[in-house]
Amino acid sequence: MSIRIDKVVTRGGDGGETSLGDGARVGKDSARIEALGALDEVNATLGLVRAHAATAQVSAPRPIVAELAALQNLLFDIGADLCQPEGPRTQRARRVEETVIADMEDWIEQMRVRQQPLRGFVLPGGSMAAGWAHVARTQVRRAERQVVALARHEQVNPAILKILNRLSDYFFVLARYFNDDGQADLLWAPARTP
Repeated sequence: MSIRIDKVVTRGGDGGETSLGDGARVGKDSARIEALGALDEVNATLGLVRAHAATAQVSAPRPIVAELAALQNLLFDIGADLCQPEGPRTQRARRVEETVIADMEDWIEQMRVRQQPLRGFVLPGGSMAAGWAHVARTQVRRAERQVVALARHEQVNPAILKILNRLSDYFFVLARYFNDDGQADLLWAPARTP
């Protein structure tokens, strides 16, 4: 697909509406736009994770930057899928497929196998790269909730929810990877009760 953008300022959204991929106009506060916005936030944070991954000190280097690039593109694919509601005007809509989940599960397992089993809840933080991976994880969970809310009222490709669920798992394990495979994780210390 070739995309050409000649103008950034269009004034088309000045009245609080925007266009979907099928040309329909919807409010910028619609459930579909909320879900798309949440995906956009994840992708922006993923850019930060990717920047920190390139310089992170890790004991067993992996092709993380390439994985993150693939995931950023996948998020755009999901956005393209979501911006095309089901209907007579969407014959050309391209839908994401569950096949990407196998790659994500493989990446998760390659990292997880080097990590000690969890013995408590992990607090977000540790290294800078791990902290950003945790932010991405929480944003994916919000995007997932937004897509669930949309799916209650409109048809949504069911593969999207599965992919988002797996993506949050990926970011959790990635955060532990950036924390020396969990050795530098920050663990929850419950408050002592009297």
